[in-house]
Amino acid sequence: MTVVGRVDSLWRYPVKSMRGEPLAEAFAGFAGVYGDRVYAFRSDAAPKGFPYLTGREQPLLLRCRPSYRHAAQMRLPSNLAEAEALGIGATPLYAGQADLSVDVELPSGESLTIDDPRLIDLLRPAGRDEAAVTLLRSERALTDCRPISLISVQTVRQLGEDLGHGLDQRRFRANLNIDLDANVAFGEDGWVGRRLGIGDRTQILILARDSRCKMITIDPETAEANPEVMRCVARDHEGKAGVYAAVLVEGAMRAGDALTLLD
Repeated sequence: MTVVGRVDSLWRYPVKSMRGEPLAEAFAGFAGVYGDRVYAFRSDAAPKGFPYLTGREQPLLLRCRPSYRHAAQMRLPSNLAEAEALGIGATPLYAGQADLSVDVELPSGESLTIDDPRLIDLLRPAGRDEAAVTLLRSERALTDCRPISLISVQTVRQLGEDLGHGLDQRRFRANLNIDLDANVAFGEDGWVGRRLGIGDRTQILILARDSRCKMITIDPETAEANPEVMRCVARDHEGKAGVYAAVLVEGAMRAGDALTLLD
């Protein structure tokens, strides 16, 4: 076993394509981070294979700030300690519908509930009044590809240097931003196919490099697009930045946790 870095920050995204929230600790379950991407908006104008409304079509999504109304209940599963006491493999209870209530703060400062019809009206892309937009809710994460995503601070820093200006790590919408002891950009690419321990319990398997899309071109604060970000990643890094992972052993993760290569 080799310590290769630490968790710099943890993030979850209650609503797909809306802003994320930093967490001091998070539960990594087989389905992903507890409370991550529980909600999404579906658009009839989107492809059937990927029917979601995202920041690519509606940049306003990225400027909306969702938060769980019952933050304490959504921090960790309520019976996590009891489930872990039974040994590896006992999955704890997930939150019920009442605990999954989300409020969305708009750029104007106004707050709406996630199911407020006015929110759907605001999010409907311009010129697509005929396209139906509906709210989806799932008890488990509505992730694009794999349950967990990671990217190193070194990778984000290098891409910023290549572009000639700093990049906000939030562009990459990772669950874990990690700091590598080797201090080498794209060092996480070398973990594909290997097991990684996080803290004293959680284990994940790094499955693949993360293929990127237009989302990384959109500034997470202003929603302004910079196509050069994607061009740089496509030209120099095969269109990939960061890695995807699956959870092998469920458990809590905390900012500052050591990252250990297990094989």
